[in-house]
Amino acid sequence: MRVWDPLLRFIHWSLALFVTLSWFTQTGGRFWHEVFGYATLALAALRVVWGFTGPRYARFTQFVRGPRQTLAYAGAVLRRTEPRHLGHNPLGAWMILALLAAIALVDASGWLYTTDRYWGVEWVEDLHDALAYVLLALVALHLAGVAFTSWRQRENLVAAMIHGRKRPPSAPEAG
Repeated sequence: MRVWDPLLRFIHWSLALFVTLSWFTQTGGRFWHEVFGYATLALAALRVVWGFTGPRYARFTQFVRGPRQTLAYAGAVLRRTEPRHLGHNPLGAWMILALLAAIALVDASGWLYTTDRYWGVEWVEDLHDALAYVLLALVALHLAGVAFTSWRQRENLVAAMIHGRKRPPSAPEAG
């Protein structure tokens, strides 16, 4: 059944592409590095808007859970009893928020570095670099989570994020 809409998938894969291109243009590719940075900021902003206005499985209210429910889900993962979620699971939801926040912070610090006041200021450059590494670590955790969940749930989540479909629930499952 259709879960993830075309705009959500476009944003996801475009962010993956532009974050990767930003990483590889950080040295010697200043113009393109800035272009890709602004593109990621625009896409992240669009994702936030879509998280409040998009269809059901794009909305934050559908998948973001509070700390208690998220910790309970994490415990169920450790016990190998976690329920399958048709949309994002609670840990995946918090990863989405963390990735969007990290992208915004990397982009904000990168923009700050281009201003007259902060151009060449070492702590701003160091902050931007540190935040980029935080983003890289989050991306690695995200990929590990996708691989783990795909394996545990016996469902190719990468393919689902390409075509937008997941198998329908066979029994009562979490939303």
